[in-house]
Amino acid sequence: MEKLNQLKVSEFILLGLTSSQDIQFLLFVLVSVIYMATVWCNLVIVITEFYIPNLNTPMYFLLGNLSFVDMILASLVSPKIIVNFVKKHKTISFAECFTQIFLLHLLGRVEMVLLVSMAYDRYVAICKPLRYMTIMNKKVCILLIVTSRFLGLLHSGLQIPFVVNLPFCGSNVVDSVFCDLPLVAKLACIDTYIVQIVIVANRGMTSLSCFIILLISYSLILITIRSHSSTGQSKAHSTLSAHITVVVLSFGHASSSISGPSATTLWISFLWYFTLLSPLS
Repeated sequence: MEKLNQLKVSEFILLGLTSSQDIQFLLFVLVSVIYMATVWCNLVIVITEFYIPNLNTPMYFLLGNLSFVDMILASLVSPKIIVNFVKKHKTISFAECFTQIFLLHLLGRVEMVLLVSMAYDRYVAICKPLRYMTIMNKKVCILLIVTSRFLGLLHSGLQIPFVVNLPFCGSNVVDSVFCDLPLVAKLACIDTYIVQIVIVANRGMTSLSCFIILLISYSLILITIRSHSSTGQSKAHSTLSAHITVVVLSFGHASSSISGPSATTLWISFLWYFTLLSPLS
């Protein structure tokens, strides 16, 4: 079936956001600046966390991993989007498209699990400060990182086979700036209603479960910090606001990629890139 796909559809055409050359040039400049800033800032975080001994703590260990994932995640889509802004024919090969989809889903879920891990880390630090280093030891941190990779691989691996083996023999035009799984699935020559249900259910279940865990963690933290001093409350609120900002934009990005138009997805992505450093607050 995969060989048949390659014979029938060898590439996909990405419509992008607009046909206006002036707007495309402005977007080219904007996305290029945001992408370079994203990679540079996250790279600085990773290098700083690795080389400064004082930052060798569970919180910064998780933050360094999150920054690394964010840097790779941005690099999967942004360069192609930037190039397409100045290209007349916006195409992507069949293999490149599905590789992009697989890695986006894998790293996207890795990031969500890392955000949950960071919320758990802050819960332990604020609610159980005397036992913090005992609970959040090196083995636990490594286990959280391995678990995030495993869950990301599981999430991506459960979705891609449903779509990559579909017969693509008709339209190859994707109404987006990158290969989005539901939009690509709609191009198949057969009814993909069941496949679409599986995709949405898989995304929804993983996102909802992570969101519920985050909500519980932050609720417990907010209840605990009520008994702290004003200084402690201020510091805790600062940490929480930074985390919540990243969480809201990350989950907003995930939800818009399921049902929102491609323009909405891209603008939320811009905001998402700008807040990659907020956990440092």
